[in-house]
Amino acid sequence: MIYGFIADHRHEFRVSKMCSTLGVSKGGFYEWMGRTESPQKQRKEEMKEKIRQIHKQSKARYGSPKITAILRQDGIRISERTVTRYMKEMGIRSNTAKKYKATTNSKHNLPVYPNLLDQDFKVSGRGEVWVSDITYIPTKEGWLYLATVMDLFSRRIIGWAMSGRMTKALVIRALKRAFQTQAPTQGLIHHSDRGSQYAALDYQALLQANGITTSMSRKGNCYDNACIESFHSIIKKELIHHENYATRAVASRSILEYIVSFYNYERIHSYIDYLSPIEFEKRYA
Repeated sequence: MIYGFIADHRHEFRVSKMCSTLGVSKGGFYEWMGRTESPQKQRKEEMKEKIRQIHKQSKARYGSPKITAILRQDGIRISERTVTRYMKEMGIRSNTAKKYKATTNSKHNLPVYPNLLDQDFKVSGRGEVWVSDITYIPTKEGWLYLATVMDLFSRRIIGWAMSGRMTKALVIRALKRAFQTQAPTQGLIHHSDRGSQYAALDYQALLQANGITTSMSRKGNCYDNACIESFHSIIKKELIHHENYATRAVASRSILEYIVSFYNYERIHSYIDYLSPIEFEKRYA
């Protein structure tokens, strides 16, 4: 084809001269070039579409590291640097917001317990260590408090509860939900901060009744409970800070959907080989 010949030799000869010699218009050649993509460009556009779909499916929560991991899981050889460049060209990025931190009240006269973890968050199996914490979410009705329980092995959220009040009843409901999800096993350690809700006698009695050993963070040291604090940071960056909840009920439904449908079942984690908590449990628990 004449246009193909001109395209193949355009770096050796002037396009206008070749068009004149071969009896075709220069405008027609450039129109044809605009319609015809090289195999390399086609592959690039196909890769961009895959990246766009993964980004969309994650509700814009994934950046280049996680998108690269998913592509590699699908057998596609691509570097994170290339994914970053393609995302920049498409004008898409991880839709996360700045971290927002909350703490519980540790000023009380209730008994506190030693820190058994000492920032060692590595476990060999499910049901060895549970970590718990409370955070809060703004709504137009006022604060909504979220209490969660995470199994350290898979980073799965196994217990949760929400309320307009930050009380011991809130954390007890989250703990009981964790019992329903995953029955406590011998040697289980429960770690939390020193908040009055976790130090409450009723809460501690519930732990002891189920053979669970209590561990608590040192005073004022957020790194002692880093894994569950990280989850609360993630849900805020990926969900809460992008919403403007009118009511606590609306916020509760949104958060529940995130935990149950996305975080536990779909969201991949670098710590667990870029798998979701549920998939990691299926493979290794």
